[in-house]
Amino acid sequence: MTTTVKPLRIDIPVRLNELQIVFSIADLAFEGDLPAAIFHRQLITQNIADWNAKARVIAIFHTNAGHVTLHDDAYNLERKVAIGNPYKQLLAELMKKGVEVELCGATATVHNWGNEDLLAGIKVNTNAMARMSELAQKGFVQITEWD
Repeated sequence: MTTTVKPLRIDIPVRLNELQIVFSIADLAFEGDLPAAIFHRQLITQNIADWNAKARVIAIFHTNAGHVTLHDDAYNLERKVAIGNPYKQLLAELMKKGVEVELCGATATVHNWGNEDLLAGIKVNTNAMARMSELAQKGFVQITEWD
């Protein structure tokens, strides 16, 4: 099947010099097979690079999305599978591009996850609500991911 690219006119072009964004990710919604939360991080990091913007992007995983931050063995145990964490490479690539990834401490506590269960580079905050409040007070734009 041949696909023709249709022209698209951007009516409201956006170009930012500086961004402070925090994403609240409580559940995974999908764009095809890719979690939208990860797709959106890829999109904004590409924008930041294209704009040569100064940016700080934080992704906070909590509630039903906390498992994304687990290493293979912990992921398998939590999800009752034997495939390992299918999101680990995607997260590693985002972190290489400067996205800070955090896990809600309350979510970790409820699931009995310790620091040793997490992928390298994942930081644990007190809880997602407190951290989102703190970042809002520091001027971060809050974006919530949902189905």
